This record gives sequence, C-alpha cells and structure tokens, in this order.
Amino acid sequence: MNDTSYDIKFWKIETRAGVKRTTYRVHWFVGPQHFTETFPIKALADAFRSHLMVAATQGEAFDTDTGRPISHARASTDVSFLDHAREYVAAAWDDVAAKSRVSILETLVRVLPVVTRDLPGEPDPAVLRKALWKHLNQGQHADALCPEETRAITWLQKASRPVSAFKDESVVCDVLDALATNLDGARSAPDYFSRRRRALHRALAYAIRKKRLDTNPLSMASLPDTWAPPDAPDDAVDPRSVGTPTLIADMLIACSYIGLTQGPRFVAFFGCMYYAMMRPSEVAALTEEGCYLPDTGWGHLTFADASPAAGKAFTDDGQVHEHRGLKGRNKGRPNTTSRGRRPTRRVPIPPELVTLLREHIKRFGIGPAGRLFRSENGNPLQPSTWWRVWQKTRELSLTPTQTASPLLQRPYDLRHSGVTWRLNSGVPPPEVAAWAGHSVEVLMRTYAKCMTGMEEVWINRMNDTLHPPKDDL
Repeated sequence: MNDTSYDIKFWKIETRAGVKRTTYRVHWFVGPQHFTETFPIKALADAFRSHLMVAATQGEAFDTDTGRPISHARASTDVSFLDHAREYVAAAWDDVAAKSRVSILETLVRVLPVVTRDLPGEPDPAVLRKALWKHLNQGQHADALCPEETRAITWLQKASRPVSAFKDESVVCDVLDALATNLDGARSAPDYFSRRRRALHRALAYAIRKKRLDTNPLSMASLPDTWAPPDAPDDAVDPRSVGTPTLIADMLIACSYIGLTQGPRFVAFFGCMYYAMMRPSEVAALTEEGCYLPDTGWGHLTFADASPAAGKAFTDDGQVHEHRGLKGRNKGRPNTTSRGRRPTRRVPIPPELVTLLREHIKRFGIGPAGRLFRSENGNPLQPSTWWRVWQKTRELSLTPTQTASPLLQRPYDLRHSGVTWRLNSGVPPPEVAAWAGHSVEVLMRTYAKCMTGMEEVWINRMNDTLHPPKDDL
C-alpha cells in the first residue's frame, strides 16, 4: 500500500512561454516529493490547483506516489460491484475450502442484485440468481450459462453500481436487509445472517486493499445507526435436544432395523457421532488405520481428515465431497500446527462403540483408502441419506410427543449429546474440548445450559475440602 502525507505545500503557477504557445505549470510538494502538472490554459491550471488546495485544507491525505488526494485514487480505481465480486472470488477461490466457496457465492448472489441501477429489461430474480451461481464460480466443474442466463448477466453488467456506492448509507442498509432476509421474505436466523455478513465483510475488505474503499461499511463500528441488526446468535445448545445414554443406545438398536442394509450401515456412523463426539464429515473420512479396537475395554480413534459435502461445482476434483483437514486445523500434516492446536485428534471410545465398529467392519468391509463408511455402491455417504435414516430412526424410537420436540431432532444432536455426557460425567472441560475439537471457551459457551445434574457431586467435593477426615488433619 502506498504511503500518504498531510504535509502539502504549493508554489505559484509557473508561466512557461514557448515558441508556439504558452503553458501553465502547477507545482506542489507532498512531503519531500515534488510534483507538477501542465495545462494549456491558465484557468485550467487555477482550477486544478484550487482543487488540490481544497483537499489539503479539508485535511485529506495525499498519496506520496501520485501526489494526488486519496479521493482521486479512489475514483481512479472504482469499478462496478459485479467486476469487483468476480475479481474477489477469483483471488479467494484457491485459498478457501469448498464449503467456504459456497458461502461466498451464496452471499454475493444475494447482494449483487441489490446494488444495481434501475434499468429496463431487468431479468427474473430466480434466473439472475441461478446465472450468478454459475458466472461467479471459478472452478473447472461449473455449469455453463444458458441463453436466458447470459442475457441476465449482460443486464447486470450494465446495471451494477460501482463499489463506491457502499459509501451511501442507504445502499448499506438495503444490503443488510437482503442479508437478514430469506428469499421467502422471512427473517434470517441470527447465525445465518452473521455468516453472510462476515462473507461480505471480507469481500469489502478486499475493496480496501484495492483502494476502492477507505473504510469497511460492514464493520461493527461503521454500521448505520438507522439499521437494527438481528439478535446476536445464541451458540448455546438447547438442553431439550440432548439425549441420555440409555435413549441413544436404544435408538442405535432401532436404526439397525431400518431396511435390509440401509439402517445397519449407519449404526456405527451415528455411534461415532455420539460416543466419539465426531462431526459427520469426520466420520465420513474415518479409516481403519485410525481405529484401535481391542477385544475388551476402551479403544480410541485417531483422525486428521474430514470429508464435507460441498457439491461437485465447488471442489477442485469435481467430487461431491472435499477431502481436507479437520475443522480449524491443518490437513493432517504431523509436523505442523494451526493456531497452536495439533492437526489430529485422538478420542477414547467406550466398549459400546468398539463393538459397533468391529461389527460394521465385519459386515461391510473396508472401502477405498481404508474408509469405513460408504454407500451400497461404494460412494461417499451423502448428507441427505444419513438425514433420512435418522428421521426414520426417530420415528421408530420416540413417542409422538418426543418426535414433535427438539429431542435429537438432527443427527448433529448426537455429537452434542456425546459432549454433554462426558461433561456431566465429571471429565474436565479442557480434556473434553480437546477430544471434541473445540477451544475451552467455545465449549463452555456452547454447552453451558447442558452441564446439569452434577450439583451434588460438586457440593460433596467442596464439603470434603472444608471438612477433611480427621486422619488428614
């Protein structure tokens, strides 16, 4: 980024009489740097010098490379928001995960139609959104635009307002409204809005880097006073969604009775989410090599990879799943760390899960690259599949009242239940956080409402320290 200075000095306009004509030269200094600009008419020189002097008088910084006020640099680098979005996506694509690519495009597709001028020929909103999903995609496996979508992009290229439009508070409010509203007009969930605002914040930070904006209008300090954001997302797990060890063990048995092989394929899968507190993408990438499954007693799972399903259009190899490292960590490189944490996790597992995994391997064998879990056709498991199996498991296991409640409504609630079980068993939070792949701060914030039922244990321990046995005195 170029340096700036507030030390500005001006000379009188120099009159230069030539053989054929007279010219007029403006001289000024930005710090120690000397700059000149020549004009054929004195009135033009006067106007240019006056413009520079006004900027200096108003306290505007000058660029030491160009000698011009920063506002001049902004104007010369201003581009349409569509062009900026394309440039940003291209710059960010290779450095982010497939799921993050989806989030970036989802946000820009929502915002780009808002930052437009009112021009005739506006396309159908659904067509424009579909066209933008394809147009902004920087991968090799994106679908081609159809003629109708091509016309929609052509219209947007003309209608897209410049990035400098974000200096207008009304535009920022319109954009924030779009981020906080679903396509059906309903208010977005707070965490969903926060995720989209963060994605756009990074896109506008790129505009600052390119000198198209001087401040980020989506920074918390810059948000318009006239716009009220949604409530901050509540990260805490709803205690009503957490199941007991006995209930979950019964549900895993019920899962084994769904279909001839569909349910049985997921018993150990769901067991890993509960007993090992694994995310679905981590279970999908679990290999035989990472399993220590003794004949008796506790075993452990060691894993360094995950296989999130982002979609063929967003992965580098055109596969639905992206093979990558654990969430928030480097990709399984043993000699590197990310933010001070190890790139692998080692989780002790009870005999119940050891048995489930041994039975799964015996019945279904091992897949490519040693993967334990795959579909009947040998492909990676799709989120839609394990979601449907879990809903069938709930219907088979729970009462109508329980089915209508939040109790274990999502497969991910198995992971929450697993963390809660360990915390309420008295395992220290730092140990549980390490096993679950959390920081202690996130763990305590997320599960604060679920750490119940241990009051008597803590009271007894505190009482023992206040009133130790006489033999210890």
